[in-house]
Amino acid sequence: MSVILKEVTLASGTRADIRIEGDSIVEIGTLREKGVDCSGLMALAGLVDPHTHLRQPGFEASETVLSGTRAAAKGGYVAVTAMANTDPVADTSKIVEDVFALGQASKYSFVQPIGAVTKGLAGKQLSDITAMANSRAKVQVFSDDGLCVFDENLMRQALQKVKEFGGAIAQHAQDPTLTDGSQMNDGALSIELGLKGWPVLAEEAIIQRDAELALETGSRLHVCHVTTAGGVEIIRWAKKQGARITAEVTPHHLLLDQELARSYDPVYKVNPPLRTSVDSIALLEGLVDGTIDMLGTDHAPHSSEKKDCEWENAAFGMIGLESAASALHQVLVASGAASWQLFEKVSSQNPAKMLGLAGYGSIQAGARANITLFDPAASLPGATPSASKSSNSPYANLTLQGRVQHTIRDGHFTMFDHVLKEFDD
Repeated sequence: MSVILKEVTLASGTRADIRIEGDSIVEIGTLREKGVDCSGLMALAGLVDPHTHLRQPGFEASETVLSGTRAAAKGGYVAVTAMANTDPVADTSKIVEDVFALGQASKYSFVQPIGAVTKGLAGKQLSDITAMANSRAKVQVFSDDGLCVFDENLMRQALQKVKEFGGAIAQHAQDPTLTDGSQMNDGALSIELGLKGWPVLAEEAIIQRDAELALETGSRLHVCHVTTAGGVEIIRWAKKQGARITAEVTPHHLLLDQELARSYDPVYKVNPPLRTSVDSIALLEGLVDGTIDMLGTDHAPHSSEKKDCEWENAAFGMIGLESAASALHQVLVASGAASWQLFEKVSSQNPAKMLGLAGYGSIQAGARANITLFDPAASLPGATPSASKSSNSPYANLTLQGRVQHTIRDGHFTMFDHVLKEFDD
């Protein structure tokens, strides 16, 4: 395939034409030939999600690798992860290779499996981390996400193990002894609503402990979905001490807050929970100053039977792949808080680097043609049909600013309807 993108705007603010030949970018500049009119569109390095739940194997009623990667392409993502909390758990080389093969077959987005830290996510014994790292899936990041690796000695062993090959442990920071039965952020509002609170200490205590372990071992730690102002401060401190620590924030923790729980609509029930507006402000400040390195969607699809019920009985989680770019644009760029260059850094460059993905995170001659074309003047209505099998989006009643227009993965326009049909066939 050969195409020229005419008059795109790069993250640097430069307007240029981009020539794509096959799966690569071969030239960027002012080109004489005609091409696809992209005036008004931002050309960003294709988005990369470090935190995606694709649910397969075991929970195909909520999502599959095919449906999840199709939703990813619709949202501008050229590469996503597949978290390990499936059934069976992705704790062996065979299972991560099976998931990897499903991703290869789907074609929409590259799928990088995340291996489980512990066998069966039970928090008792390390999984065969080395075998998964040496598998065809080349797993570099391991996480029991959905659950915390709570045992300190086991966490230390995991960090030491991944250090052998430069891998990382991605921690779901949640002290389970403080959150049994918790439903929302702990505080005056949880008392008012009669919902058991999820204290910030449960998150911050684990971040502090793990930061100290990262310093002790010299290994790589990644903190999943940071939600509290105190957590941001701990990560900031750890980085100043020299810890090899990265952190992510979700779109919903940047844009939404606990006040939405007043509706008792379980679409707003998520783990970790929506916090206060003060926390949201601190998260944005942390993203802008580099304390928080990247955006992670924590795309967590659930079938209607798991969400369309009373708050207390509903599953935790929200979908987010198709709305993340618009949400980030709204809080980061449209608000004036930061530049397109930071947008590209936190949504593509940094997650690609953390995951060890070559060929992602940049737009330059000679690089693979992985590009997200984004229209900042368009809008994304909450009622826009989803490509996911699930519909638990927290933005149904909102219209977000900016919208992905096309996703180019290895030179293919995966947002074109005829190409989508071709991929499905």
